[in-house]
Amino acid sequence: MSLASPHHLSRLVAPPAKPRVRIPRRIDPAALKVPIFGRVYPHPSLDSRRNLVLDSGFSPNRGSFVTRAATPATPEPESEAAAVTEPEKRNKTFQLAVVFGLWYFQNIVFNIYNKKALNVFPFPWFLATFQLFVGSVWMLLLWSFKLQPCPKISKSFVVALLGPALFHTIGHISACVSFSKVAVSFTHVIKSAEPVFSVVFSSFLGDSYPLAVWLSILPIVFGCSLAAVTEVSFNFGGLWGAMISNVGFVLRNIYSKKSLQDFKEVNGLNLYGWISIISLLYLLPVAIFVEGSQWIPGYHKAIETVGKSSTFYLWVMLSGIFYHLYNQSSYQALDDISPLTFSVGNTMKRVVVIVSTVLVFRNPVRPLNALGSAIAIFGTFLYSQANSAKKAKSVAEEKKS
Repeated sequence: MSLASPHHLSRLVAPPAKPRVRIPRRIDPAALKVPIFGRVYPHPSLDSRRNLVLDSGFSPNRGSFVTRAATPATPEPESEAAAVTEPEKRNKTFQLAVVFGLWYFQNIVFNIYNKKALNVFPFPWFLATFQLFVGSVWMLLLWSFKLQPCPKISKSFVVALLGPALFHTIGHISACVSFSKVAVSFTHVIKSAEPVFSVVFSSFLGDSYPLAVWLSILPIVFGCSLAAVTEVSFNFGGLWGAMISNVGFVLRNIYSKKSLQDFKEVNGLNLYGWISIISLLYLLPVAIFVEGSQWIPGYHKAIETVGKSSTFYLWVMLSGIFYHLYNQSSYQALDDISPLTFSVGNTMKRVVVIVSTVLVFRNPVRPLNALGSAIAIFGTFLYSQANSAKKAKSVAEEKKS
């Protein structure tokens, strides 16, 4: 038999061995911990097995045992985030409640002392000018002492504010004229019809509103009409003052959206501060022209009526300070909450102010007058709900597109 025969070759040459693949077993980390001098250390074989798996081409996944054994236990980030954000949420809710409380309280104080001053000194042009003056000085002090960051002023910014400040001046002086003619509660009922003017003017300018918004303004119109017909202190000057105030503030809001698009970095409080300053420059010369000759005789008569000059000074000063403070609180609230929450809060603010002034001044209220006021304010609430739904739908459509 030849040595070169295939039979001998098969016996001399061994068949190739199949490659053996070692699969790492799951290792209990507790069994691989070694106590040394009272402390427990991981066994070195744990690290070697981890390196074996990494060098063999297996990538450790998030659920593999090796990765977990080599990595120290850490708390879940989600639970940590939840633990951090929960106190922050409570703190933010508390701050918002404080802002709303101050907003309501300051508005009540303003309406009470503004009406007290107007009852003995019936010159709304003077009081409206003084209130803007106090607000302007207040903002200048905040900017001077670095309590509020002052925005960068440019010519284009001032030009963009001229229109909104003009309509703000019209709305403010008209409201003061209304306060001097009729009860505070009646002025606020008529001013609750502001959404009606907003829908009408915005529609003329090209905006479209769903049927729900148009239906929501019907109870506002009906309620205001019923309240006006049954108002004990009804006066056409007071009615027209409140209506013109609505027009002024609606045009201010509409004009602001168009002229201030390029200045969104300016926050609400700074924006209101500059509007107050420009409004003061608008109103002061007109107020002097309209009422200036009557201020000194009216002042002496007011002191005789009140009895103490300090009391009259206090009423006028508080009306000016709290006029600015309640507007400041409203802008701060608007920066922190959604427009819907702000609208609901503003509606409830009118209810609180109406009830408070009726109790303080003891104005006679007829049942039908109270019913009309309630219907008008409820219609304002419905409008805020319907308008918010419209805005949410338009935002969703923009995101889809």
